[in-house]
Amino acid sequence: MVNEIYIIDDDESSIVIFRELFRDDTEYQFISVKTEQIDIALKNIPSLIVINEDAIDRDVIEICRKIRKDEDNKITPVIVVSSNGTREHRLKVLNESIEYFIKKPVDEGYLYYTVKNLTRLLTMNRRMSPLTGLPGNVQINSELKKRLMKGEEFSVIYVDLDNFKAYNDVYGFLKGDQIIEYTANIISNTVHKYGNGFVGHIGGDDFIAIVPYKDVDRLCQDMIAFFDNGVSRFYNDKDNTQGYIEIANRKGIIEKFPLTSISIAVVVADNGRFNNILEIGDTAAQVKHAVKSVRGSSYAIDRRKNY
Repeated sequence: MVNEIYIIDDDESSIVIFRELFRDDTEYQFISVKTEQIDIALKNIPSLIVINEDAIDRDVIEICRKIRKDEDNKITPVIVVSSNGTREHRLKVLNESIEYFIKKPVDEGYLYYTVKNLTRLLTMNRRMSPLTGLPGNVQINSELKKRLMKGEEFSVIYVDLDNFKAYNDVYGFLKGDQIIEYTANIISNTVHKYGNGFVGHIGGDDFIAIVPYKDVDRLCQDMIAFFDNGVSRFYNDKDNTQGYIEIANRKGIIEKFPLTSISIAVVVADNGRFNNILEIGDTAAQVKHAVKSVRGSSYAIDRRKNY
């Protein structure tokens, strides 16, 4: 993946320095942007923005605010490089949610590693779920592979919601996101209550937890209890009282859907049971099918031996 880095200056004096500094790093592409082109440039969402304050005609604070107000670039890291290194000026710039202020003359080695480390951090952050802040599929697969390679014994806990689509159809995606966040917090808090563990967000209403032990009955029971005790807050009084929501299908016929519940499928990975993460996924799919057939919140654990 190529990291596009915008260098904001009006005389293009900086671009040569950066291209030379990163001449052996083919994954970086540096693009010179004049201040008058900022609005157009921000539509592309760069990996990083560097502002050479000495080479622009506009106020650097104004430019920083413009970047931070842009909806697509709220998390894009920004470095300001300037010869004005007074404490008052530095704090004024950093107060605009700017990540780094580098005073001239610039140590090229320091600048090089600052750019490298910021882009690495951003790449990692963009792999996290923006809604829950939990690790996504890249880290999830890495965690599973690591445990298999070490020959560890562990349990994989797959969690998803029942009747969630129906909830979204009635209450809307914003309310649906609140239930997703609520579920993420319950899973994380319950796992950490029982010790160490990894919690990830596969996507949508699908989550995963990896814990270094096989006795997970109590954990699953607590997770269900916490979820069921609080999920009613996301429904209005009428739906809570009747215990279901009503939706008209494509033919105009009213259908009833139970309130959202939680399903938990657990696969116990004894040492040597699985050769790869695909085998874990196949087994989990079988357990999910079984647990989904039960109305309301429930869990099932697969402890079968494959040898």
